[in-house]
Amino acid sequence: MNFLINKSFKNKSVLIRVDFNVPLNNELQITDDSRIVAALPTIKHVLDSGAKIVLISHLGRPKGVDKTLSLLPVSKKLSKLLDKPVIFLNDCIGENIENCIKSGEAGDIFLLENLRFYKEETKGDYAFSKKLSNLADVYINDAFGTSHRAHASTHGVVEHFQDEKYCGLLLEKEIINLNKVFNQNNSPSIAIIGGAKISSKIDVLFSLMNCVDKIIIGGGMAYTFIRALGGSVGASLFEKDKINAAKEILSFSKEKGVSVLLPVDSINSNSFSNEISSSTNIFNIPDKEMGLDIGPKSIALFEKEILLAKNIIWNGPMGVFEFSNFSSGTKLVGEAVANSTKKGSYSLVGGGDSVAAIKKYNLENQVSYISTGGGAMLEFLEGKELPALKALL
Repeated sequence: MNFLINKSFKNKSVLIRVDFNVPLNNELQITDDSRIVAALPTIKHVLDSGAKIVLISHLGRPKGVDKTLSLLPVSKKLSKLLDKPVIFLNDCIGENIENCIKSGEAGDIFLLENLRFYKEETKGDYAFSKKLSNLADVYINDAFGTSHRAHASTHGVVEHFQDEKYCGLLLEKEIINLNKVFNQNNSPSIAIIGGAKISSKIDVLFSLMNCVDKIIIGGGMAYTFIRALGGSVGASLFEKDKINAAKEILSFSKEKGVSVLLPVDSINSNSFSNEISSSTNIFNIPDKEMGLDIGPKSIALFEKEILLAKNIIWNGPMGVFEFSNFSSGTKLVGEAVANSTKKGSYSLVGGGDSVAAIKKYNLENQVSYISTGGGAMLEFLEGKELPALKALL
């Protein structure tokens, strides 16, 4: 894989696939610019080498052209962050776009319109990939968050650049930090896996047992495990068709000698709301109540294990932290990760909700690394070959 260190792109046009899939409010204002900020080192590096830059990205999941998902607000934000004009073009392929870019000069920065306005992007269409390749002399992928997809802009386009294909600084940083998770010398190691459903985490749970000593399970997915163990979870979210998978995970953990730590108590509600109805043993939740957060005994159990760990992975919240009465589990687990990091442990946090929680509780500067990829991070940890990374080899 080619990296950017000591590379110069003077007088060349450089196509950079970035991940500007940022959240927008109803006024189409960016509410979190982290992904834009994360791409700045690569953009500045290429800019300083004397190149002309063409940035491409997707935003959301549009069905055709959708002006509410235009990258225009991103171009304005990026211009402010760089303190330099960013030229926004209202398409991403075609003769007009090619001519606009060709007429530009070294030092110019172009941001093209949302790639996913074309269905060919997600289909990995060859002709679409070729049209993207016509825009520049050099290709750089700096979008880890989409590296698990064989899309036109992350996979198909690469073959048209032969030796002029590179791994961006952010992508390189992601690979380095994710590989630290597999450092067997950092023991004890622990993975904290939460979120609503077990279905999207089955493979990663099996994979993690090859590189961690303990796994903490929280969030809605915990109730599927409790049902698998014969518990009564009331009206709590659980996946009936994944109960056998939960049993298999628990059985495999015993074979591998990996401890799986489940919550022991639950904070419940009569409805999906901010109203607490009871706090109970997690195996005995009343029939009409649903568990929305882990309880204080679970928090104490998890905190103790996290503070002993030397290597920590966190993906997924412990409860519905958007509701203040059900936020303690996620908040206090986050603080435990930060405190363990302060003591010298390595902590990796990834996944949209986990990152949102870290930022909500002002802990983003108190963990070792925050990954910009949720699904990509999980697939990397599962040991899967990511199409975009393979294309760069």
